[in-house]
Amino acid sequence: MASGAVLLAGLGMAATASPAQAAKSDCSSGALCAWLSSSYAGTPGQVWGNNTDLRQYNKFNNAGSVYNNGNSCDVRLYTLKDYEGRTYLLRRGYSISALKTHFADGRFKYGIASNKWVC
Repeated sequence: MASGAVLLAGLGMAATASPAQAAKSDCSSGALCAWLSSSYAGTPGQVWGNNTDLRQYNKFNNAGSVYNNGNSCDVRLYTLKDYEGRTYLLRRGYSISALKTHFADGRFKYGIASNKWVC
């Protein structure tokens, strides 16, 4: 382990987690988390369970990044309230660091409006 740390230091790389990883770790177990900025910077907004109206929460309404830290399920994200509009199935443990630009059709350019867990 020590030789690996020395090698990283010799290459000019730090052997610590990046800020994005540190902020992503702030997402509680079992939660769907959203951040206002891309790359998980700042404090996440967190929800559990199915939600018909995420627009009431600023961090989902204006989401820049999203992470499914669910315990056992995938989560379907919707562009409109009440599980309507365009969708995307975010697998458990997966994330999107630049949500507003990730999809070619721009479907989540204006955030996430509702979510439903899929087990």
